[in-house]
Amino acid sequence: MLLRDKVAVVYGASGPIGGAAARAFAREGARVFLAGRDKARLDKDAGLAALGETASVDAHDEEAVNAYVDGIVARTGRLDISFNALGYGDVQQPLTEISLADFLQPVSNAVRTQFLTTRAAARHMAERGSGVVLVFGGGGTQTLPGLGGFKIALDALEGLRRQWACELGAQGIRVVTLKSGGVPEGIPEGFPGRAEIEAELIGTTLLGRTATLEDVGDVAAFVASDHARALTSTDVNISCGAIVD
Repeated sequence: MLLRDKVAVVYGASGPIGGAAARAFAREGARVFLAGRDKARLDKDAGLAALGETASVDAHDEEAVNAYVDGIVARTGRLDISFNALGYGDVQQPLTEISLADFLQPVSNAVRTQFLTTRAAARHMAERGSGVVLVFGGGGTQTLPGLGGFKIALDALEGLRRQWACELGAQGIRVVTLKSGGVPEGIPEGFPGRAEIEAELIGTTLLGRTATLEDVGDVAAFVASDHARALTSTDVNISCGAIVD
């Protein structure tokens, strides 16, 4: 087991990406804490809730995040992995048409929650001289029209990831981004245009397929493990070639 005896917290665990990571962490031996705004939604999925303890946490709330992480460490004595898979609440429209508030919303949400969750984890990881912070999203040179502030939010997260990695490296804490180029399996069944979106995403890849949720979880578990201890201040590209480095 890659993560035996590790303690992990996953924010946005009720979402497809967070859920995939939580399942992989638990399978690899970690004790997992699952956080989301809606605890009832987490508990509704019996398989997900069985992986670990669920909690309602507003990751935009500084005091709530600090109290949640402090509580985990008070009970377990450690925190080894922090993975924030929260959505950004983006509104996708052309920049000439989008309102200022809608444009800024994903940028503000992404940076705020990643800053708060990382800082809360880092305080405890630093005491042990080790830890891993995983960021999901990732920037890159490619973009598409009509994304509003979404791509800008991803690029901002990469800047934040670099800064955290620079400041936390001396304390043994690694900070890594996972970027996928899109995981159509996570699009809800019945979502308008789902088939077209999936076909478009597959068409942009070099391998003729996209990453699955299981792929995301497997890579997240590997990067969080000591087998990837040389990785920090970088991104791990699981886009099947949709994003060319």
